[in-house]
Amino acid sequence: MAEVHLARRYGASGWDKQVAIKVLRPEHRGRSDFERLLIGEARLGSRFNHPGLVSVHDLGLAGSIYYVCMDYVDGRDLSALMRRRRLPAPLALLVGEQLASALAYVHALTDEHGRSLGLVHRDVSPGNVLLSRSGAVKLSDFGIAKATAADATWGRLRMGKYAYMAPEQLTGGALTGAADLFALGVTLHECLLGRRPFDGHDPDDTMDAIRRAEFGPNHDFGGLDEELVAVLRSTLARDASRRMPGGAVGLARALNEARRRYPPVAMVDLGAWVRETLDGDPGASGVMVLETLGMDDEAS
Repeated sequence: MAEVHLARRYGASGWDKQVAIKVLRPEHRGRSDFERLLIGEARLGSRFNHPGLVSVHDLGLAGSIYYVCMDYVDGRDLSALMRRRRLPAPLALLVGEQLASALAYVHALTDEHGRSLGLVHRDVSPGNVLLSRSGAVKLSDFGIAKATAADATWGRLRMGKYAYMAPEQLTGGALTGAADLFALGVTLHECLLGRRPFDGHDPDDTMDAIRRAEFGPNHDFGGLDEELVAVLRSTLARDASRRMPGGAVGLARALNEARRRYPPVAMVDLGAWVRETLDGDPGASGVMVLETLGMDDEAS
């Protein structure tokens, strides 16, 4: 629904910083429903204080165009990277652990009165996972996230990428953080095995398979050890109440334990893999050059 541009923010005494500017695509500008999504994403982002999430610096209005100023991540999204090169298992587990940690933070967020927001991302997928050249892992795009305490409700509107949706999301059921765990489970399966667990011949077949969420007796887990297979099965359970005891916190711990059975890796190794994967790619930044939005000096 939006475009992301590379920009530079200026301050006093020659201070400047590269940032990302998110604006609605031209065909969506002026539509109140899309503007509410963008504004909601900015408001949620202003609450975040976690290294695994993209921080929002500002929500502005240039003329009639809303824009969100946020962290610039020097790298590429996981989907684009995996199209170029397979992610080694130890690094895939590291990415999964970092994402689970970020989701644990998101799911535990409260309002100013200490009440749980019940926040659900609803679109955890490789395209919304940003990996930087320095090894940072950041979950992005909270434009369709929903908090149970929010004033506006989107009812049974289905949004996000269907191949990563939990069964209850496809059927219009109530969503909890368990839906994000399912989506992360699909992402992990894809990273570790090179394919999604329930893909069919067409979208209808895939959605039917997700609704059943059944692994056949001959499902190929590619030689993964039994403990890791058990983690994947747990995150991909059809019944949301049976997914990963301990929620995102439990998943982060389980993936940390699984990593100990592989050669040790750290964020610096992930950064090296990102740099090697992007070497020679002229579009490696994954962003477009900022066009003039009509902002004045103060807002630029």
